[in-house]
Amino acid sequence: MIGEIDLFGILVSPLLLALLAAFFARMLLSRLLDAIGFYRIVWQRPLFDLAFFFLLLWLVFTGLRVMTN
Repeated sequence: MIGEIDLFGILVSPLLLALLAAFFARMLLSRLLDAIGFYRIVWQRPLFDLAFFFLLLWLVFTGLRVMTN
């Protein structure tokens, strides 16, 4: 289990950090995918973006678990 992460004396939940990192990564990657025209082949863009966000959230949270152990 991951405990709180100390950021300059403030204890922060690792899930909050993972949510923020996944959100900004999704925003950046969505702009990149839009620029290369990937969304033309996606049927439901909001559903794809939601699934992509949860995939990124899982990757970031797993990365935090590996880094703290």
